[in-house]
Amino acid sequence: MRLRLRVWRQQNARAKGRFVEYDLPDASPDMSLLEALDVVNEQLTLRGEEPIAFDHDCREGICGSCGLMIDGVPHGPRRATSACQLHARAFKDGDSITVEPFRARAFPVIKDLIVDRSALDRIIQAGGFISVTTGSAPEANAVAVPKQAAELAMDAAACIGCGACVAACPNASAMLFVAAKVSHLGLLSQGQPERAERAVKMVAQMDREGFGACTNHGECETVCPKRIRLEFIARLNRDYLRSAFAARPASDGEIGGG
Repeated sequence: MRLRLRVWRQQNARAKGRFVEYDLPDASPDMSLLEALDVVNEQLTLRGEEPIAFDHDCREGICGSCGLMIDGVPHGPRRATSACQLHARAFKDGDSITVEPFRARAFPVIKDLIVDRSALDRIIQAGGFISVTTGSAPEANAVAVPKQAAELAMDAAACIGCGACVAACPNASAMLFVAAKVSHLGLLSQGQPERAERAVKMVAQMDREGFGACTNHGECETVCPKRIRLEFIARLNRDYLRSAFAARPASDGEIGGG
């Protein structure tokens, strides 16, 4: 099959970028989009031109490195599919495919299709952990966890931190990412001691990084390759408000501040 890739090329964060078209007349329907970029880079290298810079690692849809805008949609047209698992057969023979980096103020372009997503790492560092001393690994059934809570925690923990939710949101909000990271710890008994503090710290760091506010458009849930649901944002909001009220000083006539 024949494909044309319209790829964003940008030398660095300060340079002015532009789209460049590349022709793939003999693309295999079974190659992934990243493999198509590999083929283009082989051609560019043979011609002595600079290859396209793009992020990738596992190529199995579990690391989150391959975040790309494909025809204006994070990760492309297939639901619950990361860019590295998107195959040429998802398109038609002769299609022109536009490939560009995620667009968000908190994700500055480094080069071509690579953006700096370290803001997500700093949000995790702000509170996405459990610091209690646990000693050696406990027996698996020593801590009773309700089945529903365990399943919800696993659903939230499936987040791979790719940033697609940010790229899709008209406000460039990271709320779905933060909600997943807060929820998968907050749903388990081991995460309870720091539950309130975790929500406050991670939301505060999100704001410092320049992400926008959530206004419930729902685009984040639609493009998430791991189907993280909006209900986790509601859980984050409840944890955040609960901690805010708990920390509020008592006013005259009130008993305690909680």
